[in-house]
Amino acid sequence: MCSIQYENKYLHQIFENIQDGIIIMDQSRKILAMNPSAKKLTGWLLHDRVPYCSFCETRLLQGNENKCYLIAHDEVPYFLSDMPTYHGKKINVEMSTALMFHDATTHEKEYLLVLRDQSLMQKEKEAQLSKKMIQKLIEAKENEHKRLAQELHDGVGQALYSISVALQAIESFVNDTRIQSYVDEVQDELNHVMNDIKAYSYQLRPQSIDRLGLVATIQGLMHTLEKSNPNITITFTTTLKNRLPSLMEINLYRVIQEALHNTIKYANATQVVIELIDMPHKLELTIRDNGKGFDTSKRSMGLGLKHMEERVNLLRGSFQIASELQQGTIIRASVPKEDHLL
Repeated sequence: MCSIQYENKYLHQIFENIQDGIIIMDQSRKILAMNPSAKKLTGWLLHDRVPYCSFCETRLLQGNENKCYLIAHDEVPYFLSDMPTYHGKKINVEMSTALMFHDATTHEKEYLLVLRDQSLMQKEKEAQLSKKMIQKLIEAKENEHKRLAQELHDGVGQALYSISVALQAIESFVNDTRIQSYVDEVQDELNHVMNDIKAYSYQLRPQSIDRLGLVATIQGLMHTLEKSNPNITITFTTTLKNRLPSLMEINLYRVIQEALHNTIKYANATQVVIELIDMPHKLELTIRDNGKGFDTSKRSMGLGLKHMEERVNLLRGSFQIASELQQGTIIRASVPKEDHLL
């Protein structure tokens, strides 16, 4: 097959399969040829006339200027307007045109008109904006958690500790057994409040995530959960040796924290295995349990799982969940170690 035949073959394939609408029209806007995408986008038929767009319908003309802006200027590389479709609905499209043929004798002209649906691009921009808003909200939430945790630990916690020390000093001067008993009750209640403050501070943001890193914080979380839930065994293995960027550490920790919370609350599992594998260009996180599982085809992703996915998306990673009834659940996340995250 010669080069011209190859060119014709592939040009035809492009014409038939490209997502942009391609139309060949004459100077009266009669459609001489159109590809499937143009027909799907507009509903117009061969030999129909391309309708005037919303801009051309209202624009002021100069002298004998053609009402169609695209034809009046022969070649327009980029033009946005609303174009009527066959059922009267208008769609926002990006249009470009080029003069394809001009007969100097008859003055007949043929134009290439390319239509690109802007609604898809607009939806993509809206999705990107929504994603950025979620990312900013997560970052703001973590910053606020960090501030509140610091205030609880260094402010409220230290104030309560000072009160506890003062009570102990007062107690040494008390001889009345009734007052002594009352002071002991106050001291017990104060210790209870101090433990609550410590727990609230840890839940907001464990200080170890900033001081010691992700691995130590996961190990601390495991110890706390196993102590309060003796029927479950949590195993954690990792090849991670170095600290990660703060954003990556806190979001991976939140994913693991949420996964363990869901497992303990809903799965009735007795074993959970966490693996965090450090690879040259990415981190692979796997969390599997032997709980009751669920049918993913019948149950939509809950709020907790959705938050986990959002945090992985914040790190430009991928998130997957697999589960079967009585077969447990496996959560997988892959997070790139990109320069802009460092």
